[in-house]
Amino acid sequence: MTQVNKERMLAEFKEIVALPCHGLQERPVFDLLKGKLEAMGFTVEEDNAGEQLGGNCGNLWAFLPASEGCEKAPCVLLSAHMDGVEPCGGTTVVQRDGVLYSDGTTILGGDDKSGVEAILEGIRLILEEGTAHGAIQILFTICEEGGVNGSRCMDKSKLRADVGYALDGEGAPGEIIIGAPGQKKYKIEIIGKTAHGGLEPEKGINSIMIAAKALADVQRYGRIDEETTCNIGIIGGGKATNIVPDLVTIEGDARSRNKEKLEAICSEIVDTIVNSAQKYGAKAEAAVEHKYSSFSVAEDSEVVRLAKASCAEHGFAPAITVTGGGSDANFFNAYGLPSVILGTGMSNVHTVDEFIKEEDLYNSALMVHGILKAAAK
Repeated sequence: MTQVNKERMLAEFKEIVALPCHGLQERPVFDLLKGKLEAMGFTVEEDNAGEQLGGNCGNLWAFLPASEGCEKAPCVLLSAHMDGVEPCGGTTVVQRDGVLYSDGTTILGGDDKSGVEAILEGIRLILEEGTAHGAIQILFTICEEGGVNGSRCMDKSKLRADVGYALDGEGAPGEIIIGAPGQKKYKIEIIGKTAHGGLEPEKGINSIMIAAKALADVQRYGRIDEETTCNIGIIGGGKATNIVPDLVTIEGDARSRNKEKLEAICSEIVDTIVNSAQKYGAKAEAAVEHKYSSFSVAEDSEVVRLAKASCAEHGFAPAITVTGGGSDANFFNAYGLPSVILGTGMSNVHTVDEFIKEEDLYNSALMVHGILKAAAK
């Protein structure tokens, strides 16, 4: 039975999460991974996503040709993102009862260094065993957090895989996410009129009060149905207590795995706020940005079949599911590459309470190993 090198995996995971990985500042992680992949025989390239986004490095692409006799096997893309949410980098990993935590001053970084480490170790297992494999493509992205921008700006011409796996799910290894929502973000400015709040408030138009009334007119928010959600997440305005505020900004997003529902709920919220603000005497301006499209992969597709075969190989119970969040897989599918998201066991992500079970970290590498082995067959 194939077994991971637990000591190696743990040491390498600690090494990676200790590096600075702020969004658009991922160069230390890039350089480390570049060296590791080249040592395994990969050809490594960098695209210009960083230049487009104003960062210090682009996405990392790596390619390893098929072993002899497996040239016709499907090429597998393995992907994870290099950035983390704040506070990140400089992480000290604390081991307690088979679980990995940070010391509480930073996130752990399992999102998504658990995916990065699983890819590295899973490939090493294949190579060290001398197991036959098809072509392997790796994409480690920048700036996934806060908008999935690294894959949005990636060099699509570099894609050469037949199936894709983003190791970026919170479920345990064996989780196979076959659907995710699209997202639209909106920003609405409610424009009133400034005046002195003590001397002549009647000459002003209070944008904060009008924003409150307009928001109260929104009838649907939060969970709309099983595949649709929306949220108003940011509101800001005002300069001082003695000044009638003339500007309030409202920001939010809408998500759905159904394109028509996404369009409908986003329009409903934006139109309600804009029309209400105008009704109450203010001006209103809205901007809506399409962030990414939804995807849905058939359960009987090749990309899912290979993941299931890996589960069978290593004794994991496959869990086919969908998610409410976006990931790099949204763009892979949009660019024509059938892709799913795999769970790595990360928990309490985006908080300093984040943790991951050591067993899940090790088993994620076995999922990668099993997929590559199944593809070669």
